[in-house]
Amino acid sequence: MSRDARWKALLELLVERGRLEVEQAAAELEVSAATIRRDFDQLAEQQMLVRTRGGAVVHGVSYELPLRYKTARRASEKQRIATAVAGLVAPGEAVGLTGGTTTTEVARALAVRPDLAAGSPALTVVTNALNIATELAVRPQFKIVTTGGVARPQSYELVGPLANGVLGQITMDVAVLGVVAFDVVHGTAAHDEAEAAVNRLLCERAERVIVAADSSKLGQHAFARICPTDAVDTLVTDTSADPETVRRFEEAGVRVLAV
Repeated sequence: MSRDARWKALLELLVERGRLEVEQAAAELEVSAATIRRDFDQLAEQQMLVRTRGGAVVHGVSYELPLRYKTARRASEKQRIATAVAGLVAPGEAVGLTGGTTTTEVARALAVRPDLAAGSPALTVVTNALNIATELAVRPQFKIVTTGGVARPQSYELVGPLANGVLGQITMDVAVLGVVAFDVVHGTAAHDEAEAAVNRLLCERAERVIVAADSSKLGQHAFARICPTDAVDTLVTDTSADPETVRRFEEAGVRVLAV
């Protein structure tokens, strides 16, 4: 197992459990305890975790795993969700994409749709995510609009007044929202308030809003609210979603697609 793969696995386990012991992590990853100690020390230097006697704990109370370490989590579910979301976008539309691993998969699904292989433009994509803009910029049939702003290293998203200035001047057909939490009562949310503010404006400038979220995000809360539930038209999630949670979203007027 490569170092990057170990680090991803360690951070995912840490986020899931809150605490990891060296011997426990070594057994699960099938590597030596010395390797895990070295990994913990190097991750602690990057402020990705806090070292403890014999192990590590998450860094801070509200922990946000950087995007580059999230890509392997629920990958198959995210790809199914992304394909379904891409199918809800019509050729020629203006589409807003927030940052995140699921919305990145949506961008990739849009890029390979045969009916979007040509056009002038085939799609207009508005995004505050640098990684999404970079991936789609090589598609000459897509018109790519970035918001400007200050980049957040955790999510590659541009935030702040510069982003708000661009979004205030445009309208979109659909906004595809990636979230860390979506609860019927509390609505959609993100960890960071600046990120939430830009995503909120993206939603406000769109005719319809699609939330792309795997089932682990449903019924959860996070620090910064993006938009209320009644602002969401469609939720696309996976088939592991709790039926009672799905029913509550549908009763609130949200169309739910489980794939």
